Amino acid sequence: MTRSEFLPSAGALEEVRRLAGSSAVIVDVARLEGGQHADTWRVDTDNPAFSAVVRQFPMADSAACREQRVLRTLDGLGGWAPVLLGGDLDGQWSEHPTSLISWLDGESDITPSDPQTWARELGRALALVHVLPSDRLADLPSVFDGRGSQAELNGPLAAEVRSRWSQIIGSAEVLTHSDYWSGNVVWRDGRLTGIVDWSGGARGPRGYDLGWCRLDLVLLFDERIADAFLGAYEAAIGQTLGDVVLWDGWAVARSHDAVETWAPNYAPLGRGDLGEHELRQRHSLWTTRLLEQT
Repeated sequence: MTRSEFLPSAGALEEVRRLAGSSAVIVDVARLEGGQHADTWRVDTDNPAFSAVVRQFPMADSAACREQRVLRTLDGLGGWAPVLLGGDLDGQWSEHPTSLISWLDGESDITPSDPQTWARELGRALALVHVLPSDRLADLPSVFDGRGSQAELNGPLAAEVRSRWSQIIGSAEVLTHSDYWSGNVVWRDGRLTGIVDWSGGARGPRGYDLGWCRLDLVLLFDERIADAFLGAYEAAIGQTLGDVVLWDGWAVARSHDAVETWAPNYAPLGRGDLGEHELRQRHSLWTTRLLEQT
């Protein structure tokens, strides 16, 4: 599959219409921007009115299977995550591995008028993710089997993170989104209404998500906004976290070789100024800041 495709497969559209009802008619298909991995659309019907999200993944990509597995485990996460409506991993009605999920009412917003209040909302929402009961996590993979492994560490902070690896792997496990950044949440009327793109959902330390989102906020704004996010998270869970520099360093070391590739994520959401050079420069400055603190 190439990212130049403009519409979901005909089979996926027909499946949405079938889910809506025997008399339903598709009236709109809108591509959703901000991600690089899957092609994603909102599909709306009339008679009755119904909305669903179609996510199509490249052939032989296991992310669709992982996403469906995670969504079944979450079961909507109390309204904060989409519900799995259907899927096709074997080409029965879709040309590509496909997930059909519920539409969360809201839109992406990475250009807030009040970044501090916006960042606090991100912190409170992540706290809700991390309190999912541990007995529901058994079927999920571990972050250490994927992007959280030592093999993913590179750059000036990699050695420091490796030297404290026992502390990382010994931390209590929570539900981790694994790609919790400002482009993977949706907003309505200034309130965060949901969290999307759960293909990487896993078991892991809370610092995995914390450091990743703080990195995103530093790239978008600065450390002050990342601290507002952290403060709201700590208030929501009722405790102050130690070793935040370690979690920040882990995120920086995981992203060292890839940060330039994030430019296509930011540009469609209104931050075209974060091109490859700018992202690398901001990442390097954050790396230097963390090295000073270690």
